[in-house]
Amino acid sequence: MKQPIFEMERWQSHHENRVEYNLAESGVQPLSLAELLEISGVDPSDTVLGYGHTDGSPALRERIAALYPGAGATNVVATVGSAEANFLALWRLVEPGDRVVVVRPAYEQTTGLAVGLGAHLETVWLEARRGWHFAPGAAAAAIRDDTRLVVVTNPNNPTGQVLGEPAIEEIVRAAQRVGAWILADEVYAGGELSGAATASLWGRTERVLVSASLSKAYGLPGLRLGWLVAPAEFREDLWARKDYTTIAPSPLSDRLGAVALEPRVRAALLERGRKILRDNLALLEDWVAGHDAILDLHAPTAGAIAFPRYDLPIGSTELAERLLAEHSVLIVPGDQFGIDGHFRIGYGYTDPPLEAGLQRLSALLEKLAAVRAG
Repeated sequence: MKQPIFEMERWQSHHENRVEYNLAESGVQPLSLAELLEISGVDPSDTVLGYGHTDGSPALRERIAALYPGAGATNVVATVGSAEANFLALWRLVEPGDRVVVVRPAYEQTTGLAVGLGAHLETVWLEARRGWHFAPGAAAAAIRDDTRLVVVTNPNNPTGQVLGEPAIEEIVRAAQRVGAWILADEVYAGGELSGAATASLWGRTERVLVSASLSKAYGLPGLRLGWLVAPAEFREDLWARKDYTTIAPSPLSDRLGAVALEPRVRAALLERGRKILRDNLALLEDWVAGHDAILDLHAPTAGAIAFPRYDLPIGSTELAERLLAEHSVLIVPGDQFGIDGHFRIGYGYTDPPLEAGLQRLSALLEKLAAVRAG
């Protein structure tokens, strides 16, 4: 397949480890290994670094399955991050000529994969004027008889919003009507500011796959551990395709992942993340309010990302490039999500401090505003 460039990941890969302030990160501050072991009380030093269970150890899969009512270990495939999970799902489901409906803006991995696999892409746009929700009936109209797959990221990336129950019901009913599969990327679940869990799409219909990982709300991206939850008979096909990709998760990641998902440890990790998000979102909202002539923000309700709109005569890529070159700060241009005039900012990190990075971003925004004012 001829694969389009994944612009956002290329942008971050080139710059994220070279800037002084990385405001492009999309998860909460990562834990150190020592911190995870202190919270859990587990010593993993006797882990054998061989090949483990290629679909994930029974203990890991059971703890993942416990997150999804009605699921069991036979519904789970452990993957190297949610990126591999999404890849396996589209690789298995999409053939040239298939129609794939994606709710956007979204993490563009799935759209790029769909195009690379030869699918016809249809977009249901979330609208800023609706608080980053789609117009009622928009999904039902887009999901037609020839639709093979519907992709939903919930909570959403880049907006940090959660789809309401009416929107989810519309997607599910339309997919059931035409026999389409649904891939629900739920990687940001667990990072809800209110603490109330986002309802999973798992179990809404027989043709639902759910992808997620420990990278965002849990603060464990370095484990590179994700999963797919799928109907038992279908997950065998997905597992078989791992033989062509990563084969197996790292045994150390597998063990630490099972530790992280032990109920007591999981609760502690998620509460740690939510406290960081609550504190930093308050800081971000105050900062936006201080630039109300330039910026507008629908405050996120979940995840560690926000998607402000700005009112300046400059494209989002040029804005991000100038911020990088002049202030060594990284953000994600909105046009990499198909929506210019916005940028994605991560507010989940504490080191380096968010406030210092925002101060540098302020310097550029104020300079551009002064030029506009003449």
